[in-house]
Amino acid sequence: MPSPTSVFKRLVIGRALRSDKLAETLLPKRVALPVFASDALSSVAYAPAEILATLSAAGLAAYTLSPWIALAVVVVLLTVVASYRQNVHAYPSGGGDYEVVNTNLGSRFGLGVASALLVDYVLTVAVSVASGVANLASAVPILDDHQVLVSILLVALLTSLNLRGVRESGVAFAIPTYGFMIAVFGMVLWGVYRIFIAGDEVRAESADFEMHSEQTIAGVALVFLLARAFSSGCAALTGVEAISNGVPAFRRPKSKNAATTLLLLGLISVAMMLCMIWLARLTGLQYVENPAEQLEGAPDGYVQKTVVAQLGEAIFSGFSPGFYFVTFMTALILVLAANTAFNGFPVLGSILAQDRYLPRQLHTRGDRLAFSNGILFLAVAAGILLVAFKADPSALIHLYIVGVFVSFTLSQIGMVRHWNRLLRVERDPQVRRRMRRSQAINAFGLVMTGTVLIIVLLTKFTQGAWIAIAAMAFIYLLMLGIRRHYNRVAEELRPADEKPILPSRNHAVVLVSTLHQPTLRALAYAKATRPDSLTAVTVNVDDASTRALQEEWDRRGISLPLTVVESPYREITRPILDFVHGLTRQSPRDVVTVFIPEYVVGHWWEHLLHNQSALRLKGRLLFEPGVMVTSVPWQLLSTAGRDPDRADRVAGPGSVRRGLHPSVSDPPDRDRESEGSQS
Repeated sequence: MPSPTSVFKRLVIGRALRSDKLAETLLPKRVALPVFASDALSSVAYAPAEILATLSAAGLAAYTLSPWIALAVVVVLLTVVASYRQNVHAYPSGGGDYEVVNTNLGSRFGLGVASALLVDYVLTVAVSVASGVANLASAVPILDDHQVLVSILLVALLTSLNLRGVRESGVAFAIPTYGFMIAVFGMVLWGVYRIFIAGDEVRAESADFEMHSEQTIAGVALVFLLARAFSSGCAALTGVEAISNGVPAFRRPKSKNAATTLLLLGLISVAMMLCMIWLARLTGLQYVENPAEQLEGAPDGYVQKTVVAQLGEAIFSGFSPGFYFVTFMTALILVLAANTAFNGFPVLGSILAQDRYLPRQLHTRGDRLAFSNGILFLAVAAGILLVAFKADPSALIHLYIVGVFVSFTLSQIGMVRHWNRLLRVERDPQVRRRMRRSQAINAFGLVMTGTVLIIVLLTKFTQGAWIAIAAMAFIYLLMLGIRRHYNRVAEELRPADEKPILPSRNHAVVLVSTLHQPTLRALAYAKATRPDSLTAVTVNVDDASTRALQEEWDRRGISLPLTVVESPYREITRPILDFVHGLTRQSPRDVVTVFIPEYVVGHWWEHLLHNQSALRLKGRLLFEPGVMVTSVPWQLLSTAGRDPDRADRVAGPGSVRRGLHPSVSDPPDRDRESEGSQS
């Protein structure tokens, strides 16, 4: 009978899959797009808002520059997409930026990229979920005071879906992703129809407010402000690298399908982002960093809605289902954008674990052929961030894009060196031309991403980017420490050239607390190992109990003497350790095997009632050189799946021959029925 824990696990993640079913979980392009591109697509919901909020510091006049900043972001986005199309063809194994940089620039640079990506994936989950809840709160104000709780619950839901496997989670996320595309493009088309064809006046709710600049900005300060708005808008690029990490999850031909998905991602993101900025200008939408101080004419207690919510409310005025559909789909895609990280982080963690930079538990797949440990680790880390920053997307966004542009820049340097290395040995003119073209794309990508990285560091360092940089440095040093530990252990465990020396003698020690069946089993098993010496030991912490044990020992006629170790301070562990030390001092080649009877219990709460002394003693003995610890289990009736009529029956002399042992129990009823039918 399965345990309650096993039943719950099956309900949450489904039945286990065989390893040879991995090919059946691979993704076609129509499913891979929502799985890997939801992060980049969802950035349409907050990247325009970040551009407008940053420009608001200079007043309404600065809004006229928003389309040009959006175009600059689009140029960078298309450049990165084109560059990563080269990456997925050159390195289709799924290592992504880490593999590119590790191969071409060395392990230290590769580790730097890995630490940046790990931090960025955690932030992706936190920012996406927080932004999704903020958009949902625009339509459902009751959620305003419960955003942290709702965010944590959504992370838990995403975790359970991803634990069910990549393909199953991809199918679940496909409908909301395509629904978001329909919502945005439907809003754009309806807005264009109302403004240019029907001639309606479409105004956002904030269009009639008077915006005040925070301060007079001109000259160098204005340039710096524009650079900050550009770097905020570049949040739209996050998630592009996830496809290069997820190439193994695509159906064959993997590289071609991944490159096509990348192209679709870039074109759809560009179209939606430009349309959002355009509509914001047409409707007079205003979005500021500090509504209470920058917006005059707003009603008391005014809560600023997100850009998508304001556009949906203005364009679908008089048709509330359209507004709620846009708002709900935006909130849903923002939450599901975290799924990009849930697919990228575990794969990267598995590769790093294989290279011994992370714990080996992250390398193996779980029951549903997903990297379950990596998924759980990511969920916990993102949950901590959401609580620490109170699920505030504006506070989290400044930490967000530093890591991804570090990986972008180093990856492009690695690709340029990759093509240089191949060009040194390639002689076919046609192939060399293709390589030169690819190298030019990556070189241009290097210039663009490097420039953005410098701008991001200059404009966002004091706003919180330093936290992300500090986290990258910490993870970098942590991974180096893990690798040094694994190297040291491997060197320590390497087999020596000479043959191992056998122990000269084996001294067996059976620990006795009470003379019951577990003790008798331990004594019998210790004798069966044929040690050079066998000692039964008990610790005297209570004179009356010890005398009763000795009397019972003598009454049963046990031939082995019972050794009593005195403990004037009523301690058990130290007297046993001193006794074992006395045996190991006799000869350095001797070993001592300590047999400890233990209960096997069927309920979690029974662990609190049994085996506490045994566990403490075992923990101390394991650190003693020359000492072997053997647990002798005794299954209690509470053990799940046991037959109470035969629980813990010990085979005695002649029991098998007489049919008294479970191994020769009566055949099942179905066998008896078949015998009866034959007769």
